[in-house]
Amino acid sequence: MKIFVTGIGLISSLGTLETSWQHLIASRSGILLHQPFPELKPLPLALIGNKPAELVTLTRLVVVSALEDAGLEVPLLNCGVVIGSSRSQQAVWEKLAGFTPPPNPLPVDGEGGIEGGIEGGIEGWLGTLPHMGAIAAARQIGATGPVLAPMAACATGIWALAQGFELIQTGQCEMVIAGAVEAPITPLTLAGFKQMGALAQTGAYPFDRHREGLVLGEGAAVLVLESAQSARRRGARVYGEVLGFGLTNDARYANSPEMGGRSAIASIKQCLERSHLSTSDIDYIHAHGTATQLNDQNEAQVIQYLFPQGVPVSSTKGATGHTLGASGALGAAFCLMALKYQILPPCIGLKESEFDLDFVRVARRSDIRNVLCLSFGFGGQNAAIAFSRSQNSSIY
Repeated sequence: MKIFVTGIGLISSLGTLETSWQHLIASRSGILLHQPFPELKPLPLALIGNKPAELVTLTRLVVVSALEDAGLEVPLLNCGVVIGSSRSQQAVWEKLAGFTPPPNPLPVDGEGGIEGGIEGGIEGWLGTLPHMGAIAAARQIGATGPVLAPMAACATGIWALAQGFELIQTGQCEMVIAGAVEAPITPLTLAGFKQMGALAQTGAYPFDRHREGLVLGEGAAVLVLESAQSARRRGARVYGEVLGFGLTNDARYANSPEMGGRSAIASIKQCLERSHLSTSDIDYIHAHGTATQLNDQNEAQVIQYLFPQGVPVSSTKGATGHTLGASGALGAAFCLMALKYQILPPCIGLKESEFDLDFVRVARRSDIRNVLCLSFGFGGQNAAIAFSRSQNSSIY
C-alpha cells in the first residue's frame, strides 16, 4: 500500500514551514543568546518567541498549519493521531513543583492558557500527563480513532511517523496526523544537559572539528499521512511517499551510543530493506548531527560504512537547535521540502569538518529522488525513515 504525505505543519525558531525553509537554505540560524531564567547564565538557545513556549499551545498551532497545508477541515472523525514528545509537559511539572514561572502560551486564534488548566494549581495535574499533547490534537480535530503518544528520546519524531505509517498500512486508518512537539527549555533540562557536559557555549556546529555540544531548541512538526486511495479521492497535493522505516535499540548505555554503531547500522539496513532501496538509491541523508562529540563521531562512521560511494549529508540543528523528540519530525519535513524544491539544505555551523563525508555546506540544487532521515536518542534508540519524490500523477 502506498502512503503519501499530503500536508506539513512546522514551527521552529526560524518560523513556520516556508519561512523556516527559506531561512535554512539561506544559511540563517535561529540560535541566539538567551537568558530565559534569571538564576541561570545566558546560553545559546533556539526559542520560537522571547520566552519558553508551552507544549499544548504549540501542538495546536502546528496541527492547524498542517490541516491548512493539506486542505483539510475539521472534524476529521476517522483520522488517527500520533504526536509524541520527549520532554512533554516537563515545564508545567516544574511549575507545579514551584521551580519556575509558567511557560509562555503562544497565541492561538485568540485562545490562550494551558490545556487541563494548571491555573487551578495541583488539582489540574491530570491535564499535564505526557500524552496530553496528542489528546489535545485529537480534541482539536474531533478525531475518534487511534490516538498514540510515543516517547523515545530523540528518536520520538521518526517513531511517531512510523506508527502513523503502520496505522494506515494495517488498515486501521486512511489518514493520520503524525509528528512530534517539543518545548524543552526548562531549568531542569538545561541543568541536566549542562551536568553531562553536552551543552554548547557559543552555538551548534554539527560535525565540526571544534564542535562544542548541542544547543536546545523548541519546535514542532507534524505530517498528514494518507493512503493513496484517500489522497486520490480528494485530489490531494503530494509532497512525497513514505517508503519505510527502521527502529532498533543498542541495549547498552543510557546516555551514549554503542560505539561501532552495530544497532544503528541495523536500523538503516532495516529501513532500506522495507523501502526496497539499496544504499546507492539514496540521494541525500538528513543526519541527526547533534554537534556532540560522541554522536557526530559515531554517526559519521555509520554513514561512511554504509555509503562508501558517498552521499550528500547535512544536519539542520545548526539552524533550529536540537529539538530533542521533535528533531526527527523536523528533519522529515525538511527532507520533504528538499524533494519538493530539489534543493539540499546546508549543514549550518560546519566550518572545518572532522569527517570525510560529502557535507552540504551551502544549499545545493540536485536531482533528489530518495532521501533518508536519521535520529539517534538516549537509551540507544535508533530510527531511520525513507521518503521518495512522487509526482501527483503517480497517485491517480
